[in-house]
Amino acid sequence: MTEEFFDSAFLRKLELLSILSRKVFAGKIRGERKSSRRGASVEFADFREYVHGDDFRYIDWNAYARLENLFLKLFIEEEEVYVHILLDASKSMDYGQENKFNYARRVAAAFAYIALANLDRVSVLAFGSGLTQSIPTTRGKSQIFNIFRFLETVKPEGETSLNRAASEFVARTKRLGVVVLLSDFLAEDGYEEGLKLLNYSRFEPLLVQILSQEEVEPDLTGDLRLVDMEDEEYVDVSFTRQARSLYRKRLAAFLAGLDGFCKTHRIAYFQTTTSIPFEDLILRYLRQAMMLK
Repeated sequence: MTEEFFDSAFLRKLELLSILSRKVFAGKIRGERKSSRRGASVEFADFREYVHGDDFRYIDWNAYARLENLFLKLFIEEEEVYVHILLDASKSMDYGQENKFNYARRVAAAFAYIALANLDRVSVLAFGSGLTQSIPTTRGKSQIFNIFRFLETVKPEGETSLNRAASEFVARTKRLGVVVLLSDFLAEDGYEEGLKLLNYSRFEPLLVQILSQEEVEPDLTGDLRLVDMEDEEYVDVSFTRQARSLYRKRLAAFLAGLDGFCKTHRIAYFQTTTSIPFEDLILRYLRQAMMLK
């Protein structure tokens, strides 16, 4: 079963990684691993400047009195983090010669195993027009096989509403933590309200946008009828050189808009295509993007 997602050699590589988090999650239980995240331990580590959303309890007011700038105290502590993995299982993910959904499932499995190997608590939830399926929060490396089995049962279907899925997730999830969001973000109602809600509710979103190579560079020409995979509406187009150029411009604008939104709201974001080898994405690019270390 493991082989469908990755082999045992790759599992050993994943055990060397951890998920980066910048927020303090109140009410967490101490775990069994060292972390450089901020906390209440007595082992002081460093200072850094305060940013919106940080826990004001860790502000150093003596430093503020001297420098008139807000700084946070950083600590080394042993802690347990909740990692919630939200997997887009809408019909639009079922696309591409290198299937987007299969690629996203492997990314979900990798994040899950990294978290479990670090003794974090992990939940996996699939969504389309809302939350559709989930596996209860679990802990321990041996639980990865339950997650594999769960991911095998999830099938892409229906429409996408990231905003509704985020609203349902926040309403039902009591434990704050990291939210790994795997999607193409091609939702009719957008993504802004859902991401704002996650931030406002003090979760920490990590966004991995997955597109197929065919979406980035469509190999189309001539008179075509394009059918929406989710609602089956269609449009007749003549895919000329000018139409291809316009498509690329609109796609670039969409990607730039999502990237700009994430920078404005201090949300970690990485965009990839299924043409990127999976192992390179996990071991190289997501580390460069400061989602993993």
